Amino acid sequence: MSQAFPGPHGAPATGHVPVLRLGEVLLVTLQGDLHDSTAQQLQEDLAETIVRSGATGVVIDVSGVEIVDSFLGRILAEIAGQTGLLAARTVLVGMRPAVAITLVELGLTLPGVHTALSTEVAMELLRQQAPSSRFGGLRQESQ
Repeated sequence: MSQAFPGPHGAPATGHVPVLRLGEVLLVTLQGDLHDSTAQQLQEDLAETIVRSGATGVVIDVSGVEIVDSFLGRILAEIAGQTGLLAARTVLVGMRPAVAITLVELGLTLPGVHTALSTEVAMELLRQQAPSSRFGGLRQESQ
């Protein structure tokens, strides 16, 4: 069952990126350009939602992104670093060939970001790599 988490001020605002919960995984779908304020709000929303929900993974779907630049690359790397510090893993899905080529041409390696060709593969990857416990609370792996 999925659950949407609105921002801290209730209903989604213009430029707000929804964060959906699918079990222990959060799903974020980026569409078009990501502006400074939207990127900052997304980072805050993800951090709050990871802590509140205990999510162990974040899947970021970039299939709606036409153009990538160093700003977007930096934001994705920051999100991955932030989620890693909160004991969650980040997987990027839906990357278009042109976006991948641009990232390489810009020299952006996106440390901490794993990639998958589809959301289904990303979910399976996160299930396989799920941590058995998190600091501050116990978790049991399903057997």
